[in-house]
Formats: sequence, C-alpha cells, structure tokens
Amino acid sequence: MLELRSVTAGYDRHAPVLRDASLTVAPGEAVGLLGPSGCGKSTLARVAALLHRPDAGQVVIDGETVRGWRHRAPRRLRTAVGVVFQQPRLSADPRLSLHDIVAEPLRATGRRAEVAARVPELARRVGLTEDLAARRPHEVSDGQLQRACLARALVLRPRWLVCDEMTAMLDASTTAALVAVVEDYRRETGAGVLAVSHDAVLLNRWCDRTEDWRAVRFS
Repeated sequence: MLELRSVTAGYDRHAPVLRDASLTVAPGEAVGLLGPSGCGKSTLARVAALLHRPDAGQVVIDGETVRGWRHRAPRRLRTAVGVVFQQPRLSADPRLSLHDIVAEPLRATGRRAEVAARVPELARRVGLTEDLAARRPHEVSDGQLQRACLARALVLRPRWLVCDEMTAMLDASTTAALVAVVEDYRRETGAGVLAVSHDAVLLNRWCDRTEDWRAVRFS
C-alpha cells in the first residue's frame, strides 16, 4: 500500500499549498487525482515520489514509514517509486541521448549490467526506434521525449508509479499509447499507479477510482 496520511506541504512553511491531505493507492490499483492548477495535486505527487519533504504527515510505502527524502531516502524506497513529470524537457538531461536517459537509473544504482537488455526492451515497449533512442532531447518531439521519460520511470521495475500530468503536453494518439504502456505494466507487475491530471475524461477512462479535488481547498 502507498499511503499519504494527513500531509501538509508547500514551499513556504507559513503558506502551505495543501493541508491535512490523505490518499491511498493499493497494489495493482490506478487512482486518479483530479483538480485544477494550484490545488496542490502536483505537490502531493512529489511527496508521494519522495521528492519533497512534507511539513507534516506521513508517507508509508508497503508498511514502512518514510524517514528521509530525495537522496536521503533508503534506496529500497527510492527505487520502489517511479515518476513521470508533465514537462519532459525539464526532467531530462539535454546532454544525454534518449537511450542514456532511460539507462540513467540503472547506472546510478550500480546495475550497469542490465542496460544492454533492459533499455532496448523498454524502448520498444514505449515506441522508440533505435534511431530515436540515439538522438538527444533537442532532436526529438515532446511526445518522443516523454516516451523515454516513461521508460526511465519503469526501468527499475517500481512497485508504484506516479504520473504527474504525464500526458498534458501530448496529442491524443501519444496519450493513448503511453497510458496503454502504463496499463500493461500495471497488469503484468501488480504495480499501483497514481495518475495526476486536470482531465476528468482521461482519469475516468484510465483509473479504478478518482479523488476529485476540484471543490476542495486544503490551504
């Protein structure tokens, strides 16, 4: 279970973006988080991905309460959660090829031996040809780069996947393709998915249930 319990978080302790927010995702479940810009859903997603320390509350992953954040979190917890952000150009190193972007987590965790097999497998899964995988971010479209970012999020086989507005900048066909990849992964592995979006139609089609924050004010 991925649990966020009474989380208060923001970027200024005197003006938190959200207060006392709770959410759970069960193994194999896809949960949508729906709300407009500024309601705190992306902040909660960053807390769930262990990228932002909350001011109060707890994150519990598979029964273990998280005590550290970002690189201070234990590796077993950091690698349990994969994350895909809204803007791939802000989350990918422009100096790396798409192949190396996907391989980055394997190399960072001392699993270089898996690169040769795992990266081409995931590239095929997300729809990246060899030619595209050899290019750098400035040589590909947003959709092609987001495919690489999704592959990067899956490369360590996370038990939990956080998709923070993953498809907001994409056309309908690329959106459908990437959601299908996530759903295939969920069925194959039993991973839980937290999908953050302002698109109610997308979440209603994708998720088992949706938390609607459109009328909620946490701050």
